[in-house]
Amino acid sequence: MGYSSWFRQHGEKHRKIMEKLTHMSDEEVIAYFRFENMVIHEPDFCPLYKENRKCHETDLLNCYLCACPNFRFDDSGFREREGKTLYSYCSIDSEDGSVFESKEALHQNCSACTVPHHEAYIRKHFKRDWFAIMKRVPPKS
Repeated sequence: MGYSSWFRQHGEKHRKIMEKLTHMSDEEVIAYFRFENMVIHEPDFCPLYKENRKCHETDLLNCYLCACPNFRFDDSGFREREGKTLYSYCSIDSEDGSVFESKEALHQNCSACTVPHHEAYIRKHFKRDWFAIMKRVPPKS
């Protein structure tokens, strides 16, 4: 599965959850997306939930902004760099991010970065429409 199809599918899962939470305040929605709650109430949101495993090691992991708004991707690639195609990068160049390098490709590795999983960050960028928050992530059509 490419970035684009994952992004659309994940956004739709997010939208379906949000449709169930219209009665909640923004703070209640943010709390709902805490890892411990999501594992119990939304087990299909993330494949790691079935193993009760976090994607990022942090005490309070909030999954509201899974697929970081600072992530940029293009399934066709942005450019060539040293003979490899750059498919994704971090727009804020997070010091906790790194580059995963294969024989032919370069991809952003966000596994050590927790920026979008902190509730203060989520509050700052919060919108009930996940796609609105993520509007700069996918390439422009």
